[in-house]
Amino acid sequence: MTGIAAMGIVYLDGQRLRRTLLAAADWVDAGRDELNRINVFPVPDGDTGTNFAMTLRAAAEGVRPLHQGDLQQVAKAMANACVMGARGNSGMLLSHFLLGFGEALGQLRVARARDVARAMRLGAERLYQSLDEPVEGTILTVSRDTAEAAESAAEGTTNLRDFMRQVLHRAEESLRRTPELLAVLKEAGVVDAGAKAFVRVIEGIVRLMEGDPIMPATWTAEIQVPAAAAAAAVDPDRDYQFCTEALVRGSGFPPSIELRQELRRFGGSIVVLATSDLLKLHIHTDTPDEVFALAASWGTLETSKADDMRVQHAEAHHGVHRRVTVVTDSSCDLTDRTLDDHGMVVVPLQVISGAQTYQDRIDIRGAEVYERMRDDKEIFTTSQPTPAAFIRAFDDAKANADKVIGLFVAAALSGTMASAQAAVRTRKLEDRVSIVDSRSASLGLGMLALRATELADAGWSVAAISDELTAIRDRSGALFTVDTFENLLRSGRVTRGRAWLGGLLDIKPILELDPEGRVVPLDRVRGRDAVLPRVLQHLERRLTPRPSSFRLAVVHAGIPDFAAALRSDLIRHFEPRDCFINHITAALGVHTGLGAWGVFYQVEDPAPSDAGDLFSPRSATKR
Repeated sequence: MTGIAAMGIVYLDGQRLRRTLLAAADWVDAGRDELNRINVFPVPDGDTGTNFAMTLRAAAEGVRPLHQGDLQQVAKAMANACVMGARGNSGMLLSHFLLGFGEALGQLRVARARDVARAMRLGAERLYQSLDEPVEGTILTVSRDTAEAAESAAEGTTNLRDFMRQVLHRAEESLRRTPELLAVLKEAGVVDAGAKAFVRVIEGIVRLMEGDPIMPATWTAEIQVPAAAAAAAVDPDRDYQFCTEALVRGSGFPPSIELRQELRRFGGSIVVLATSDLLKLHIHTDTPDEVFALAASWGTLETSKADDMRVQHAEAHHGVHRRVTVVTDSSCDLTDRTLDDHGMVVVPLQVISGAQTYQDRIDIRGAEVYERMRDDKEIFTTSQPTPAAFIRAFDDAKANADKVIGLFVAAALSGTMASAQAAVRTRKLEDRVSIVDSRSASLGLGMLALRATELADAGWSVAAISDELTAIRDRSGALFTVDTFENLLRSGRVTRGRAWLGGLLDIKPILELDPEGRVVPLDRVRGRDAVLPRVLQHLERRLTPRPSSFRLAVVHAGIPDFAAALRSDLIRHFEPRDCFINHITAALGVHTGLGAWGVFYQVEDPAPSDAGDLFSPRSATKR
C-alpha cells in the first residue's frame, strides 16, 4: 500500500481519511485470529476480532468508491456504512466511536491536529454514552486515554505523523494496563480484545504514514452492507420507480424468509403472502421484468402489474393491510407455515464458521449444523443481524402495516435487540416501530410473537400489546437441558463457575432462564434418564394451580422421536391451549449442541370478553 507523502503532514482531507480507513481495515483483518483467540470479555465467545474487523471493513468499503470525495463526504459515508454494517458488541462500540469522530469533523474542509484530537475526544464520549454499565479495562479505557493523548500531542505539534506516533504510544501503554483494571483479563493472562483491535486501527494508520507495507487479509469478509451511496438513508417509496405485484399459482413454495431474500436484490418494501397454492408478492423496484421472471420460476404467473409511481403519484394497493406487523428474528423457532400464516417478518441471525458467514434458516439449518459439529468437529460462532438487515425488515413491515412491533431474542443473550434499536434510531422510526425484549429465546420468543399477532388482529393498540406481552413474559418461562456443556461454555452463555461439569459422576444439568433472560442452573440429576421426570416435576409446580389459558412448546436438537413423545405426554397431562414442537434453529444449536431439549410455557390472561373466539381455548392437537 502506498504511503502518504514522506514530508510533514499537517492536515487530513477526504482522500487521506479514505486511505487511512482502508489501511486500518487491512491491519485489523491481519490480526483477526489473534483477537478472537484472546477474547474473554464480556463473554468468551471468540468472535471479537471477526465482529470488529467486519464492522471496520464495512466502513472502509463504504468509502472506497469515493475517489474524489471531500472530508465531509467521506466522513458521512464512513458513519453511514459503519452503522449499517455493525456486528457484535465490539462492532457496535467501534461504530459509536466512528460516529462521534465523523460528527466532530462537521463542516470542515480539512482537519488539523487539534481538529483530529477533538474528533477523537467526541468519539470516546459517544462510545462511553452508549454503555449502560461502563467497564474499565476495555476499549472504553483505551479510547479515552487515546483521546487525552491526542489533545496533549496537538498542543505540541502540527505534524500529524508525529501526532499519531504519540497517540499510538499512549494507546499501547493503556492497552498493557487493561489486565490490571479487569480481573477476568488478568486471570486469563491477556489484554482486552476489543481494546487491542482499537489499537490496531491506530497502528495501521501509523504504518501507512510511515510507508510500512500492510498486507491485505487473505480472506474476504461477507459484508452485508451496501456501498456509500446505498448506505445512506433511502426511502424505497421515493427512490424505486415501479410498484410491482405478481400472483403465482403453484405448490411447495419456499418459506417467506427465503422468498424475501431472493426478492431483496431487486428492491424494497417487500410484502409476501402465501397459501398452500397461491403466492402474492409486492415490491418496489426499478426492474419489474426481472421480478416477474423470478416469480415465474416458483409457479404459474397468473397476474402481474407494475405501476410507475413517479407518474401516478398515488399509493400502491398492497392487498391485505395490517394494523400491526410483528418483526422477529430467526431464533423464534416457529415453523415457516406459522410465520407465513400470521404475516411475520423474520430477520436471520448469522452463523459463522471460519471466514464463512451463513444466514440462519436461509443458508443453513439446524440439522446441517448438528451433523457438521458431530462428524467434522466443526466449531461455529454466531453474530446478530446488522442494523442494515433490520432496516430492510422494518421497511418491509411498514410497507403493509401502520405500526410495527419488534420481538427479539433476550438482550441478555445476544446483541440482536441492540442492533434492532440502532436501526430504529438511525432511520428515526420511533413513531412507527416499538421493540419489546422477549427475555427468552426459541419457542419462548416464538409463542410471544404469535400472541402479539393475535392481539393485533383483535384490534389492540401497540401500547396495550406491549404491556400485555410484558405481563405474559414475566409469568412464563423455560426448562431445558444440554447433553454437554462444551458449546455453552465456548459461547460464554454459562460460566465454568456456575456450570455443573459432572462428567465423572454423570451429572446432568437442568437449566432455566432468569427474569432477565440469562441462562442459569436450576437443578441437577444423575443420569440422562432422570432428567425428564425432574423437569416435569418443576413444570408441574409452575403450572399449579392451572392457568385458565396457557401454551406449551417442545424444542430439541436432533432428537425428534424423544421430542414427539414428550409433546404427546404434555398434551395428555396438562391439556394446554397449544403445544408446539420444532427443532432448535442453527443459530441456537451452535450454543446448545446436539441432544439438547427444552420445554417452554407461556401463561396468558383470560381473553377479553369482546375478543370473540380468537382467544378461546383450543385443542392442542389441532395445531
